[in-house]
Amino acid sequence: MGNITPIAQAIQAVLGQTADQLGRDTGFIQREVKLTGSSFVKTLVFAFQANPAASYGELSQTAAALGVAISPQGLEQRFTEEAAHLLRKTLEAAVAQGVEAQGQARGLLQQFAGVYIRDGSTISLPSALKEVWRGVGGSQGESAALKLQVNLDYNSGQVHGPVLQEGRVHDHNSPYQSELLPVGALHLADLGFFDLERLAEDQSRGVYWITRLKGGSALYDPQGQRLSLLEWLLSQEAGIIETTVQLGRTQRIPCRLVTVRVPQEVADQRRRRLREWARKKQRAVSERQMRLANWTLVVTNVPAAMLSAEQVLRVLGVRWQVELLFKLWKSHAKVDEWRSENPWRILCEIYAKLLALVVTHWLLMISFAPYVDRSLAQGAKTVQKFAFSILSALHDLSSLVDILSQLSRCLMTGCRKQKRKTHPATFQLVLGLA
Repeated sequence: MGNITPIAQAIQAVLGQTADQLGRDTGFIQREVKLTGSSFVKTLVFAFQANPAASYGELSQTAAALGVAISPQGLEQRFTEEAAHLLRKTLEAAVAQGVEAQGQARGLLQQFAGVYIRDGSTISLPSALKEVWRGVGGSQGESAALKLQVNLDYNSGQVHGPVLQEGRVHDHNSPYQSELLPVGALHLADLGFFDLERLAEDQSRGVYWITRLKGGSALYDPQGQRLSLLEWLLSQEAGIIETTVQLGRTQRIPCRLVTVRVPQEVADQRRRRLREWARKKQRAVSERQMRLANWTLVVTNVPAAMLSAEQVLRVLGVRWQVELLFKLWKSHAKVDEWRSENPWRILCEIYAKLLALVVTHWLLMISFAPYVDRSLAQGAKTVQKFAFSILSALHDLSSLVDILSQLSRCLMTGCRKQKRKTHPATFQLVLGLA
């Protein structure tokens, strides 16, 4: 628990001095008033951390706990464009601040200098906000949407982000797509991040990757002959199959192709998604695409001496941990729900909830970093119970460290994921427990 004090100091700095300065810089504070930049930010962050559906009454009660007397109606009037700008800038400061996790990888993943998972998740917004966060166009005209980009290091538990982008921005343009990873690190890529130039550059730098194969990607055998993928698959026996290939028409990246035939229900679900995608994009789906849905197709530059074909598929499953992170943000913190039609109140609420999630993750890393069998959902609920205790202790570092130490003991005592026999959890697979 040696990192409690640095985390306590980071929370005090971002929600205190930084928020106060940003309150002045953004024009939210134009004269000396009781409701400062920091008191406004703290009110929203901890009210929504305690209750994601907090009412104006609950928000004003949280302000009262900080010694700020303001009515629900008075607080409602403070949800302005300047307030949204203040909260966004404070969120950006928190993301830039970051805290270092001290996790130790075990099992299959300990041979990598970090296991990085990049992904994005989109929040649909009212059309009134399309000038702030542009979504994609459609029959109804341009929409409004906000995309959250993150980079999760599964080995340490550290979350980089969220970085905010317009909903119309493709994942290829994520700020994390061009970020260089440490030599010896492993990148688990989503298809939205599939980029042959990126894969080739990572390989040249000693970075490993595992990714599903994007449709239409050219494959060649070691002699340089074009591989007819579907025909090759149909000629193989059942089970997990692998072969050495060159990936890309111009890149010709030497790597392994790992394939496995999926159950019929999985293949049917994939075909339904293909048809739905084709309907939305007004494009046709080829017969070849529909038939390839019968297989999971993975390419990797991790040598077989490090991961067998079966282990490659196991490790690829770790990528879903970032999906569970987004699920937590939306189901527990309800970042995509609000109780107002005021567009600036909506943005304030989203930014405050995201800021609360950044702080929550800092707190979870106090106790979760050394372990892989801890539940983020259970941990977030535990932090939720401590929200007002943390708020009350923010003014004094010693008191705050005491409260965070209590929280850490609670987190270490519980929040464990259960082992499963039929469908083993991810931590069981990577630790070789299943």
